[in-house]
Amino acid sequence: MTPPAADAPFVHPALFYRDEREYLDGTTAFVHDGLHAGEPVAVAVPGERLRMLRAALGPTARDVHFVDMSQAGRNPGRIIPGVLRAFADAQAADRVRIIGEPIWPGRSEAEYPACVQHEALINEAFDGRPVTILCPYDASGLAPRVLADAYATHPVVIESGRRRASPRYAPERVVASYNTPLPEPFRAAAFTFDEERLRAARQFAVQLAGGFGLTGTRLDDLALAVSELTTNSVLHGGGSGVIRLWTEDGHVVCEVSDGGRLSDPLAGRRVPPHGIPGGRGLLMVNLVADLVRTHCAADGTAIRLYLAL
Repeated sequence: MTPPAADAPFVHPALFYRDEREYLDGTTAFVHDGLHAGEPVAVAVPGERLRMLRAALGPTARDVHFVDMSQAGRNPGRIIPGVLRAFADAQAADRVRIIGEPIWPGRSEAEYPACVQHEALINEAFDGRPVTILCPYDASGLAPRVLADAYATHPVVIESGRRRASPRYAPERVVASYNTPLPEPFRAAAFTFDEERLRAARQFAVQLAGGFGLTGTRLDDLALAVSELTTNSVLHGGGSGVIRLWTEDGHVVCEVSDGGRLSDPLAGRRVPPHGIPGGRGLLMVNLVADLVRTHCAADGTAIRLYLAL
């Protein structure tokens, strides 16, 4: 993707901070500038940072929409539709601004590829829209590769109060480089399905997940996700597929693979226009799962979702 022009409608800087002072200096100035310009402002950062920023803003905080990113953005795949677009699309103003911090120390190795792909895909999702999204990065607590990836996913970087164009901006390369085969589970139960065995596939998944300890609405979420994914396999993935389930690090993990090719990297992150049928299956999966990982290859696609026990 070509770096955007300096006067492009969409602005997407990364803010590197090393301590609380740098964090608050950069974020509060961003909020105050937006409110002064009459722009609606949202802040979506992890809970501890959220409380810190709310306190620093004082009475001004009542004019800001706050979201706990550690909850709303636990699955990076739902941040664009469920956090960023949800706020931007609801505003009547010409321009909006958002602080979004999707990557923080403590994110797991399983989550990180989805996080960095999210940061790259923001550029395509908001291209041409009058939105500014500032993404803070804890430069003292995150690994060097995370900061290197931030240079590739953000056209502008702010560090030590200085703003400059990123010399390594390449979001499409980032999306491709993290599209790698998913790690094989130690042990998984598998079920092959086709159009006639869709119901049996869902029953297989629900019964097994219930045996793992998934209950209530979480089990309903799994049933919904399995129904959407297996139906997509039949309709768009060659007519059949394989579903596998196992447990991993306190989660029930469900993977659906088929022979189809998912060519749209924003699939599941776009909100279809109102009144247009279809196109919501992967979106629903992103909205209910705690994490979604995808591997797309020339000979097939695997979509893996995690639900916390």
